Amino acid sequence: MKRYLAIFYAVLIFTLVLQSCDNGFESLNTNPDAVSDVTPGYIFSLSQLDVLNPAVFSSHVTTSGGFMQHFATYKDVPSLGDRYTWSQGGYPYDFFNTIYPNGVKEIGEVIRAVSNDSKNINMLSAARVWRVLMMQQITDFYGDVPYSEAGKGYSETILTPKYDEQSAIYADMLNELDEAANSFDASKATFGTSDLLYDGNVTKWKKFTYSLMLRLGFRLTKIDATLAEKWVKKAIAGGVITDDNDIARIQYTDGPKTINYNPLAYALVSSDYGVNNGIDNKEGGKFAKTFIDHLKNTNDPRLNAIAIVWKNGVPDTTTSIQQGMPNGLIGGSIPNGFANFSEPNPKTLLKYNAPYLILTNAEVNLLLAEASIRGWYSGDANAAYQKAIGAALGQWALFDASAGAISTARKNAYLSNNSLNGSTFEEKMNQIHTQFWISVFPNEIEIYANWRRTGYPKLVPVNVPGNLTNGTIPRRLLYPPSEESLNGENYANAVSRITGGNVMTGRVWWDKQ
Repeated sequence: MKRYLAIFYAVLIFTLVLQSCDNGFESLNTNPDAVSDVTPGYIFSLSQLDVLNPAVFSSHVTTSGGFMQHFATYKDVPSLGDRYTWSQGGYPYDFFNTIYPNGVKEIGEVIRAVSNDSKNINMLSAARVWRVLMMQQITDFYGDVPYSEAGKGYSETILTPKYDEQSAIYADMLNELDEAANSFDASKATFGTSDLLYDGNVTKWKKFTYSLMLRLGFRLTKIDATLAEKWVKKAIAGGVITDDNDIARIQYTDGPKTINYNPLAYALVSSDYGVNNGIDNKEGGKFAKTFIDHLKNTNDPRLNAIAIVWKNGVPDTTTSIQQGMPNGLIGGSIPNGFANFSEPNPKTLLKYNAPYLILTNAEVNLLLAEASIRGWYSGDANAAYQKAIGAALGQWALFDASAGAISTARKNAYLSNNSLNGSTFEEKMNQIHTQFWISVFPNEIEIYANWRRTGYPKLVPVNVPGNLTNGTIPRRLLYPPSEESLNGENYANAVSRITGGNVMTGRVWWDKQ
């Protein structure tokens, strides 16, 4: 609890040091009365939280979660992810507007504070890796974004940062990971308990770094398979996360303030699932039919950890009563049987003290299975695939030891029916990445990026009147309108590189047609 209370001091100090941004992220005005030095550990803790906090409901539910048909809504305002329609609110650009003035700015100050002393090499390396995680999420959502000049308003008075091309961003991120991994030194100081991820454990940080490299390396398979192979092999050789002990996660607490809550749980409860009756959902949300049908049809035991139906004020996990709401409902009126549609389990997904899983054993092993079928990894593809599934089945107990627990018998039954048995490369890719779609849930940002790379699972898009994508699942989010007026020249250059302009059907660099 002390580490979380320390975060409040970080907020206070950071408020004194870093003044408001003129452009939402790029300017940090100099205040002659401000403290000139920061306490890196406090700001690092804050930046770790702020990477996971920005616009959570928008980024994980109303956009990515809807695109991936995990979530559905019948209401018009939050319908961007559900049916690719949108008329008001900031859903397409909330993530952009939120993460730059918080996480990006904060981690930049940490890097600046620890860069000039070799004894701080572990702090610098961890901060560089954390910045890569953050920037990976931003560029995967939008494409070309402020990167090399982002967050330098305070230190270098760069008030209108250029939009780096995504190809250059990816090259630099991978180089950053490579250099950071080689720089960690167990004999030097760390952030210690100010590091909410690993308490300064250098060995685990290295595994996280190489696992993030594995993720980014695979992102290149459509655009440059040779380059992808190079980075995937380097990551595997370096040592990636392959068991539960090394999962990259932040464990939240149930208070004392909302900053201590699991951000996804808090977003789901405060935005949609705060009234426990299955009817008064503010944003009209439920689990999507595609998701629930798949879990039921495959006898997936995770269904009972993830989904409930409210019955007389009690959350019921019985398999037979679970049903998802169709995506693409139009009219804005509450559909018949709305109360009987499945929604998130309050004992797992809606727990404020649930962990936030950033990069897991399940994700890594699924990528190793893909590496094996591509000939980039000597390990057995089916062994990695089944290890991934086993890890994914087990990770729900991290949310709640009772409600999330899946019995050994149910695990074994599911595993026995889920071998990697496709006869072609594409059949195996379908199996691996359909499992990714389930096993990495609820990390919708990563699931959405992985789906754009692989095309799996084969989702059937909705096509309702007035949709913005001609009935296709969006490929990116929109830059905010404020950029056109506040950073116009750089914004215009970025938009000129997108086919069709600042539209959701434009593809980011690695999402080659």
